[in-house]
Amino acid sequence: MATFDVALFGEMMVLLVAAEPGPLEQVNTFHKMTAGAETNVGIALARLGANVSWASRLGDDTMGRYLKNVMQQEGIDCSRVQMVPRERTGFMLKGKVTEGDPPIEYYRSGSAASAMTADDMDVEWLSQARHLHVTGIFPALNAGTFALTVAAMQHMRRAGGTVSFDPNLRPALWGSADLMRTRLNELATLADWVLPGLEEGHILTGADTEEGIAAFYQGLGAQAVVVKLGARGAFAQVGDSSFLVPGYPVERVVDTVGAGDGFAAGLISGRLDGLDWQASVRRATIIGACAVQVAGDTEGYPDRVRLAELDEA
Repeated sequence: MATFDVALFGEMMVLLVAAEPGPLEQVNTFHKMTAGAETNVGIALARLGANVSWASRLGDDTMGRYLKNVMQQEGIDCSRVQMVPRERTGFMLKGKVTEGDPPIEYYRSGSAASAMTADDMDVEWLSQARHLHVTGIFPALNAGTFALTVAAMQHMRRAGGTVSFDPNLRPALWGSADLMRTRLNELATLADWVLPGLEEGHILTGADTEEGIAAFYQGLGAQAVVVKLGARGAFAQVGDSSFLVPGYPVERVVDTVGAGDGFAAGLISGRLDGLDWQASVRRATIIGACAVQVAGDTEGYPDRVRLAELDEA
């Protein structure tokens, strides 16, 4: 019997964002925020009223306590988050730019979360969720985090819940492009819904079109494939039906980081709310559009009231 909506696990990091443009080594002032693909999704879902629970390990340090407090303030259950003495919490630096993608540096090697393995999977906890969302970032950290991801996805499918998977490519975390393709496509076989971007899908499948990418993942067993197309919106293949949802209008793109996570949250919340696929994908495009108009990973995610205003516009 499900007792909460969405289960998430993975690494959350402190994000230090440059206060002024320029090379990171010349920046003197940074603003403290949060980062982490899975937790971005959790925050977006919680703001939309979903009952979300997050499992992880954090160092019992100032950064770890900051992150856990942020998640709890967002209304996310953190009862499965371990605060580990003498281990550290990962962090990252992000530059400020006027256009294009900002420079990013990661300091996550040897973090508390990266030590998680399949032994950390709480079967009883996971069995109480309606849905599990995973990305390709956490399983890329090492063999232990990959094994944990596989075990969780397999268990969720056996338990009768649904699983969504966002490949969220981070080539630098993998030993090679071939290994990345093999491992991420292996995870895709365990998902009900696969959510690649168009460029990601080309790298992972070799297909040049959204239709080809969707056909590839349906061939691996996905019930639904939703391909993110940036400003063009999103293409969805659900069973034998396909459709295109146009992109939600954006006045100015400030920061694209977190947009894909917001998109995933919009899709998940729509489906959990009982919306049809087309309405769910539209919700996803709205939240993705909100994310790109502000700096920071989660700062642009709307609550229910704001979402309703945007949906009616």
